[in-house]
Formats: sequence, C-alpha cells, structure tokens
Amino acid sequence: MQNLIRSAGVALMVFGLVAGAGGRALASEDFKLAVVDMQKALQTVEAGKKAKAQLEKEFNSKKKDLQAEEATLKKMIEEFKKQQLVMSDDARMKKQQEIQERGMKFQEMTQRSQAEIAQKEAELTQPLIKKLREIISETAKKKNFTVILERNENTVLYFQEKDDITDEVISQFNQKNKG
Repeated sequence: MQNLIRSAGVALMVFGLVAGAGGRALASEDFKLAVVDMQKALQTVEAGKKAKAQLEKEFNSKKKDLQAEEATLKKMIEEFKKQQLVMSDDARMKKQQEIQERGMKFQEMTQRSQAEIAQKEAELTQPLIKKLREIISETAKKKNFTVILERNENTVLYFQEKDDITDEVISQFNQKNKG
C-alpha cells in the first residue's frame, strides 16, 4: 500500500512538472531526468563497505552469543524431557518455570540484539545517505537536472541506462571521502 502511494506521488510530481510548463510541450532541454540507485551507492562506496563490514562483525558476535544461549536452552529442554518422569511434581514445575524464564530471556536477548543492530545500521548509514544526497544535489545543479528519482522497483518502472547516474555519484563520493 505504501509503495502504491509512493508511486502515485512520483507520478503526480512528474505530472505537476509537465503541467507546470504551462501546457506547452517540454523541450528536451527544459526537462532532464535522472535516476540513482541509493542502495547500490550505499553498498558500493568505500565508506559503505566499511560500515557493512563493521555491522557484519557486530552481527556475527551477537549471533554467536544467541546461538550459545539457544544451545544451552535446548540442552535444558532435552535434559528435562529425559528426567521429567522421575521428578517429583514440585521439581518438575520448578524446572518448567526455569526453562520458561530462560526462554523468555532468550527472546528478550534476541529482540534487544535485533534492535541494537538496527540502531547501529542507522548510525552508520544515515551520515552516508546525507553525503550521498548532497552529492546528488550538486550533480543535479551542475548538470541541470529537473528531477532525480531514486531507482527501485517500486517507484521507477522504466528508465534508460543513460539516465542512471549512480556510478557517477559513487565515484564523486569516493573522491570526496578519501581516507
């Protein structure tokens, strides 16, 4: 639904630009359009690769901790299944409660880890996105683009390859952000 609204918004924006030309036919020099694949740019610029590597390192660390906790929890459950028939009712209930509490802690640990990774991803990518947008804006002004759309399958259904400035944006980003 949100993608449909976004697509309709893009269509209305382009229509508005065309209609804003006073109903006259737009000459090709009056209207210049380009597309940028922000996802590709973010993953391809050197700073994006470093951010991705850092994020993967943290993710793998958290994943290792979660896997260890999951293995411990599974072991507790297996031991309980083997021993439950010889346990007193009191001991069985106590062990079940212990397993439930450990399971809830595991779920909380998983959710916390996911939230921390998402937050870290935002911390690492937001500054890069801001810099990419600045470069896109500079490129638009320098090359007199009327509109630059974000290229993705939900908003841009068709474009000519010559209108894709993603590689140029990546190159400019890497030049400006060396070191």
